[in-house]
Amino acid sequence: MSGKERDHRRGRRLLRFLRPYLKPERRLIAGGFVAMFAEVAFRLFEPWPLKFVIDAVIAPGAAERTGILGLLALCALGVVAAAGLRALSSYLMTVCFSLAGTRAMNAVRSDVFSHTLRLPLRFHTGTRSGDLINRLVSDIGKLRDVAVTAAMPLIGNVVTLLGMLAVMFVIDWRLGLIVAAALPVFVLHSRRASRRITSAARVQRTREGELAGSAGESFGAIKVVHAYSLEDQLEQGFQKSNDRELSEGVRATRLSAGLERWTDVLVGVATAAVLLVGGWGVLEGRLTPGDLVVFVQYLKGAFKPMRDLAKYTGRIAKAAASGERIIDLVGTRNELDDLPGAHRMQRIDGAVSFRGVSASYGDGTRALDGIDLEIAPGERVALVGHSGSGKSTLASLLLRLQDPVAGSVMIDGRDLRAYTLASLRENVAIVLQESVLFTGTIRENIRMGRPDASDAEVEEAARAANVAEFAETMPEGLDTPVGERGETLSGGQRQRIAIARGMLRDARIVILDEAMAGLDGASAEKVRVAVERLCAGRTTIVVTHTPEEAESCDRVITLRRGRIVDEKDTAHA
Repeated sequence: MSGKERDHRRGRRLLRFLRPYLKPERRLIAGGFVAMFAEVAFRLFEPWPLKFVIDAVIAPGAAERTGILGLLALCALGVVAAAGLRALSSYLMTVCFSLAGTRAMNAVRSDVFSHTLRLPLRFHTGTRSGDLINRLVSDIGKLRDVAVTAAMPLIGNVVTLLGMLAVMFVIDWRLGLIVAAALPVFVLHSRRASRRITSAARVQRTREGELAGSAGESFGAIKVVHAYSLEDQLEQGFQKSNDRELSEGVRATRLSAGLERWTDVLVGVATAAVLLVGGWGVLEGRLTPGDLVVFVQYLKGAFKPMRDLAKYTGRIAKAAASGERIIDLVGTRNELDDLPGAHRMQRIDGAVSFRGVSASYGDGTRALDGIDLEIAPGERVALVGHSGSGKSTLASLLLRLQDPVAGSVMIDGRDLRAYTLASLRENVAIVLQESVLFTGTIRENIRMGRPDASDAEVEEAARAANVAEFAETMPEGLDTPVGERGETLSGGQRQRIAIARGMLRDARIVILDEAMAGLDGASAEKVRVAVERLCAGRTTIVVTHTPEEAESCDRVITLRRGRIVDEKDTAHA
């Protein structure tokens, strides 16, 4: 496939993607086009009063002509009226297109964010979060800005060009041919340059995504960066990425600037030819001086789209590259979508079954291989084994963070894929080793377990999880802000908030993934008490390296290289 065909295909793909978002704004867009055509009409009218004045003033006997002052006044009024109405039309056009573009792009951003949130864990672990943020914020913003400030005005300029070209042929077909001859030369050259600019802009946007990913990764691990004095090393890596982005940015700018300057030269040559042929036409009497002035005014207006296209080609190319990155993200398939016929999970007993389950890391390597495990309702089972043995993978299958490549995972005898994903996760609570909190208050973070919970239910969960114990010592109690990722709280306090969140969820199945790891004695004891309350009467899967924690469970399952190698019943030991 040629580069030209690829560009056309990408353009059609982007338009197909944007069409549903533009459809609700069709009234605004239609209003914008009406205002645009009105603006073009007033722009076409604007030079004519100047023609009448010039022809009237320089015509023989003009000084003695009795109606000259009235004509001058009428022409002056016409210029003011045309300029004012053109300005009003241009204002309305800009407002309509800007409002329509902003609304459409905001809807795109919301849908892209929603889609990305729901993509499986495998996608997120293989994609840098900084690059995703760059697509969500910068790429969509660039697409919106260029649509409003470049694409829509260019449409108006092209309409103006066609209108002015038609009037030029009416005034003098020879001068019209000069202008018409310049257009294919410009189109051919600009298309070649545009493909090169688009290619450079596409690479530049990729480099910018890498930069954002590198920065996000560094800031997200700032404690480790400081602890291991990694500033210089990370700075060097960032600088290399920055230099690559600079190189591509300079290339795109150089190509765009070259197109602009080449266009200026072409406009200058065409203007010189018009002045030469038009001036000769005035001397021969084919044209009046006013006709030539009107033609030159039209010439300036007709070439404005060329200058604008050359000026905005780089920005449009970057927007096209941004659009491709957005479409690629939206086109990422979510293999965990609800299957046809999936139904909502109602209240369950909590029996869990793994039957012939195998899972993959995504590269073909088996994380689990032929797992058979039955867990009774209310039973507490520990999963132990070395790192990489498949413990967390086995637990994650219950939440459908990924699906098995073979076998089935069941709750109450029914495959998880028969349930809607949202209702499945409502019935499973999880507490991780590093419980992440979101920016907001303690109360808001607990309520994330069940968004429709009342304040009284949140406070009861806080008491049961021993959150109230430390929250009462804070100035605003449960309404105390926790800071980004809960960094203002200790590890034990974050864990207790996470446990309170699970209690509020009131799920029949609980997963504890190294929930006690890394806590000091005092914090561990308070978290342990909260955990016991959370797990009471519920089916619980405990992922742990701690022998004491494993021995407190009803059974201990030992995993090695994705297989069950030992099973110990501690409840009757």
